Amino acid sequence: MNIIEQIDQDLIQAQKSKNEAVISTLRMIKNSAKNASIEKKSAKGGSASGGDDLNQEEVIKILRSEVKKRNESVEAFKKGERQDLADKETAEIETIKKYLPKEISDEDINKVVVEVIESTKAQSPKDFGQVMGVVMKKLVGAADGGKVTQLVKQALEKQEEK
Repeated sequence: MNIIEQIDQDLIQAQKSKNEAVISTLRMIKNSAKNASIEKKSAKGGSASGGDDLNQEEVIKILRSEVKKRNESVEAFKKGERQDLADKETAEIETIKKYLPKEISDEDINKVVVEVIESTKAQSPKDFGQVMGVVMKKLVGAADGGKVTQLVKQALEKQEEK
């Protein structure tokens, strides 16, 4: 079962149990998927469905984007001393994360980063773009881009010190 199908089933269950917080979060995810589907189809000149034509990587990218938006909102609400809204966003994050694959550990990310640095013969932070591109292709959907960025920068700084 793909992610969109799972969201559809969970939405039905949330509606039956009248869980408004989950209903609104899942509807929003479906809308984001539908919008991405429309963009994809219009770029190819076709009509769009409800996100069913998106592959799993595209859906995961949408989910990660939604989590990132909410994390930014949580920070803004905390700065504005609106803990009630921050809590609402945090609950939405937890709902969305149920549909994301389990992220790999920092240790496993570092192993991939070291492999890529060796294979590309990267020497310094100047090689960041090249290394980052290869690492992200290897870790598609398995790691947060921000975390990978941080670990690649650290590894390249160490590489330069050698």
